[in-house]
Amino acid sequence: MITRKKFIQQTLTVAAGAALMGHRGFSATPLKPDFITFDLHAHPGRFYRKGISDYAGDEGVRKTINEMNEGGLSGAFLSTVVDTLVTEVTATGVIPARQFEKGEAWKEYKRQITALKLLCKELPVHQATTVGELTDPTRNKVAVFFACEGGDFLESEEQLDEVYADGVRCIQLVHYAPNPLGDLQTSEPQHNGLSKLGKEVVRKMNRLGMVIDVAHASYKTVQDVAAITNQPLILSHSILKLDEERPIAIRAITKEHAKIIKATRGVIGAWPSGFNHNFNDYIDNIMRLIDVLGVDYVGLGTDMDSNYKPVFDSYLQLPQWADALKAKGLTSDEVEKIAGKNVVRVLKKVLK
Repeated sequence: MITRKKFIQQTLTVAAGAALMGHRGFSATPLKPDFITFDLHAHPGRFYRKGISDYAGDEGVRKTINEMNEGGLSGAFLSTVVDTLVTEVTATGVIPARQFEKGEAWKEYKRQITALKLLCKELPVHQATTVGELTDPTRNKVAVFFACEGGDFLESEEQLDEVYADGVRCIQLVHYAPNPLGDLQTSEPQHNGLSKLGKEVVRKMNRLGMVIDVAHASYKTVQDVAAITNQPLILSHSILKLDEERPIAIRAITKEHAKIIKATRGVIGAWPSGFNHNFNDYIDNIMRLIDVLGVDYVGLGTDMDSNYKPVFDSYLQLPQWADALKAKGLTSDEVEKIAGKNVVRVLKKVLK
């Protein structure tokens, strides 16, 4: 087993860290935030694309896990992604290439969850299932909650019992491949919103105490989920729609879309994708979300390391991110809400 100290020594020397920081234009020795910081959506090193034997030893995975610790991240949802088996990346975005064979998505889900468990044993992160593991002041590892980006592997709501037993505490209902639960932002509708199975899944997740993520879901799907859930929703990674000239505008959301999440007392993770022109534009877009929703309903959703041309691409930037928000006039308490307090509120309400 790799200790935290040995891991950090092996993966990032002080000199290398200073060079990296200098290149990005922020301090080589940032102070860790002295408050809870939580990433609503993360894939360190694109772990889901790697074989089980590669997870803990993979350079990309180790680098990002190290930066989580060094940057002061308190916790994150680490998301599996099973629909990579049936989608492809094109010049215009990610598109479905074929349908899953029966049982194929479930088999891939189990493979990725098994590998995530191994990652938590070998690297300095802690698999968490309760809020207390995130807020514990004596913690010395990042608290990671298992999540799934896309419920493609669910053929019945009964499977959620095993998924919950695996430690998964958040499911994003849809992703890029059309699935049995509901409609996406990026494909033609098949269910007129949330499907019958999708409704069963939402109700079962409420009963179990699992966070429902409606990122990538169509406006109608989000409306349907909000109409039947009895718990706050999250939309883990998106940004407000500004104009159609920006890249991946289809993944942005309208003010009305965003306000559905607020109405459930949930949180939207501000997404630092290439939809933003640069880091400062990203900060401006966070402020626009705050203007529409209020500071109590905004969080951080980086999509690290699977983001499209990210303008925030290292957890070492967390102190810079917090300072930039303060420079916009936010108080320390307001920055702390966006960094993690808002998510903690949701987790306290949802998790059991």
